[in-house]
Amino acid sequence: MENFETPTTVDLVIKSRKVLLDSLEMSGVILGRYNLIGEITIIYIEEANLPYVMNHLGANTVGVYPTANGLLDEKSNEAAGIEQLHSQPYMDLTGRGTLLGFVDTGIDYTKPAFRYEDGSTKIKYIWDQTVEGAPPPELHFGTEFDEEAVSSALGSDDPYAVVSHRDNVGHGTFLASVAGGRESGEYMGAAPDAGIIAVKLRKCRGFYLEEFLVPAKQNEVYESSDIMLAIEYIIGRARSLKMPVSICIGLGSNLGGHDGFQHLEEYLSAISNRTAVCLCVSGGNESQARHHTQGKIPSQGSSQDVEIKVPENPESFLFQMWNQGTDRLSISLHSPTGESTGRFPPKSGTRVDSTFVFERAQVIVKFFYPVGGSGAQLAYVKILDPTPGIWTLSVTGDIVLDGTYHIWMPITGQVTPGIEFLKPAPEVTVVVPGTAIGVITCGAYDATTKSLLAESSWGPTRLPVPKPDFCAPGGNVKGTYPGGHGTMSGTSVAAAVTAGAGALMLQWGVVDGNDIALNTYRIRALMISGCIRDVHIKYPNPQWGYGTLNLYNTFDILRSN
Repeated sequence: MENFETPTTVDLVIKSRKVLLDSLEMSGVILGRYNLIGEITIIYIEEANLPYVMNHLGANTVGVYPTANGLLDEKSNEAAGIEQLHSQPYMDLTGRGTLLGFVDTGIDYTKPAFRYEDGSTKIKYIWDQTVEGAPPPELHFGTEFDEEAVSSALGSDDPYAVVSHRDNVGHGTFLASVAGGRESGEYMGAAPDAGIIAVKLRKCRGFYLEEFLVPAKQNEVYESSDIMLAIEYIIGRARSLKMPVSICIGLGSNLGGHDGFQHLEEYLSAISNRTAVCLCVSGGNESQARHHTQGKIPSQGSSQDVEIKVPENPESFLFQMWNQGTDRLSISLHSPTGESTGRFPPKSGTRVDSTFVFERAQVIVKFFYPVGGSGAQLAYVKILDPTPGIWTLSVTGDIVLDGTYHIWMPITGQVTPGIEFLKPAPEVTVVVPGTAIGVITCGAYDATTKSLLAESSWGPTRLPVPKPDFCAPGGNVKGTYPGGHGTMSGTSVAAAVTAGAGALMLQWGVVDGNDIALNTYRIRALMISGCIRDVHIKYPNPQWGYGTLNLYNTFDILRSN
């Protein structure tokens, strides 16, 4: 496994097919592999062997590529019913005996927010996937820094000479301060006595940046395979410490069926059953981004047009159209100058390239079906060097039993600003993996104005399943950046508040022995039961889920039962 992290390797995510994988490994095609919870395997191969491996895996292999995930954001504890619990002397819920896990951009371990009053650190472990050195056991890249190393660094005149980890973005540091910071007053985290395990994700491989047409200026893009390894690491370290852990995931993607069957979704659903683990995931900030649209073909032979606006000086972009596996929908594209690709019939595993006479633009279309556990049809469309103006996608029903289709562009930051649907749909904009079954998916609201954050993604999922589960404070929340104090808005902040609340529930249930079988499913149900609901709104609601988080109310209901 020594050479599987070279620049010429590619990682693929496979739902376990042991005989095939063993055969490929014995033949030397697989350079390395990680077997994860939920029968998911991450394999590493030379990029040159990709066609050979894809051929052996079968025609419908779109799901083996990791997805490209971005950061989902650019007072709260009282509104979430957390501060009231801090002030209850008989409950003493502060996160004592629990851990908070962060899969993000790292953590500024030097900040006072992550130190106790005696100067000792709250941080148990940091796994920096970007620094070469001594990786964690069973993992073969990055560097692990334990509590002893962090303590030694804090006692040094040059801490970064001892622990070279830095959070150069600040997103991970901020979320950690919101969930578990120890600074008093308005900067106190939800679970100030919880320990911390932080993972700094490495950047997406160049192969996938090119595959997903990520704009050149976008640096904060991370692979779902590395996210899964990070979660696996956090849970493993928590178990070695014999402590329950609440994990915050403030990342997401629009790539995938939004139905719970993408590999990262399935992995998180499996983790949600694990005792003493709580998974809190951002719902996304895509409701007003104009990156999703939907329609319904009424009958066989009928067509609908979807218009896409492309501004001046655009970069290449892609979109994915998903529909039920019972239907067969064909597509064609028409450029702003009136040129057409002709109609592409759905044929699984095929790729069709189309060029224009009077334009530089090139269209690439791939069809896949049945995809994964859902059996859906996917049309994967790339438009290279697009001409500015209005592009038209024509969708035609070849076989229609249901007729519903959804189309997503990548999330904000992964597509040129101004490339958007002319008739977008704010519904079904919860991002992957917030669409996973079992995880706690958080929308965001402003606790000061009591209003939904405008950009907070709307549900349901494509199945459909009600999402988000509820909304937590996520508007202008105060916290700590590497450069000092500041504010942040968005659903990743809401997920951090909820992760802190999850640590309090784990303390009550697992540490204090009131419900030692607590897992994400159970915590999710208890949090939903305590949500505050407006009598004028019908629940579950696509914007608000089951209401707004109020942990004090959850415990009040538990007390009365």
